Amino acid sequence: MDWKDALGSLLQEGNLPEGEPDAPETEAAPADSKTVQKSPVHVLIEKKGRAGKTATIVEGFDCPDETLQEVARQLKRRLGVGGSARGGEILIQGNLLAKVKEALTDMGYKVKG
Repeated sequence: MDWKDALGSLLQEGNLPEGEPDAPETEAAPADSKTVQKSPVHVLIEKKGRAGKTATIVEGFDCPDETLQEVARQLKRRLGVGGSARGGEILIQGNLLAKVKEALTDMGYKVKG
C-alpha cells in the first residue's frame, strides 16, 4: 500500500489526524512595495586612491552591518567579482555600474546614480 492509498483509506474512514493550527500571519509589506529600504542607494565609479584601478561603490545603506555583508556577498557572487563591505558602503572591483544597478534593483533596492 502506497501513501496515496493509505491517505485515501484514512479520508474515507474519517480518521485523519488533526493538523497543526495555522500560525498567525506576520505583518508584511504591501504587495506593490518591492523595496527593501525607503531611501535610495547611490552607485558610482571611483578610481581615486586605487592605483588607477576602477571600482564601483554603492553607498547609502541604512541597514545593520550583517545585512550589508550579506548584500555584498550576493552582489559579488552574482557578478563573479571581488569586493568588500564596510562603513555603510559596498566596494565592487571593476567598472560594473549597469550590472550593479540591475542586481540591486532585482534585490528590491531603489537605485540612483
